[in-house]
Amino acid sequence: EHSTEHIYNEIAYPLVEGVVEGYNGTIFAYGQTGSGKSFTMQGVVDPSSQKGIIPRAFEHLFESIQCAENAKFLLRASYLEIYNEDVRDLLGADTKQKLE
Repeated sequence: EHSTEHIYNEIAYPLVEGVVEGYNGTIFAYGQTGSGKSFTMQGVVDPSSQKGIIPRAFEHLFESIQCAENAKFLLRASYLEIYNEDVRDLLGADTKQKLE
C-alpha cells in the first residue's frame, strides 16, 4: 500500500547515502512471479511519482557526485535477474545471455 517514493525514502535512501560514503550497497527484491518486483525496481517515467527504486537511486547518486568537492568516484552497477536458476545481467548488451 506504500508508494515507491515512500519505500525509497525509508529503505533505499540510507543505503545510497552509505554508497556515496564509500560502502558497497545492494538492493535485493525477492518474491513470487507477478508480485511487483520489477515495477517497484523500474517503475514508469510518467507520472514521476511512479519512478522505481533504480531511477531514484541513480538520480540520488549522480546528484551527490555532482555536489561533492575534492572527491573522485567510480560507480559500478549491475541489475541481475535470477529465474529458474538462470542468472542474467539486465544491463548487459544481450539480456538473454545466461551468466555462469
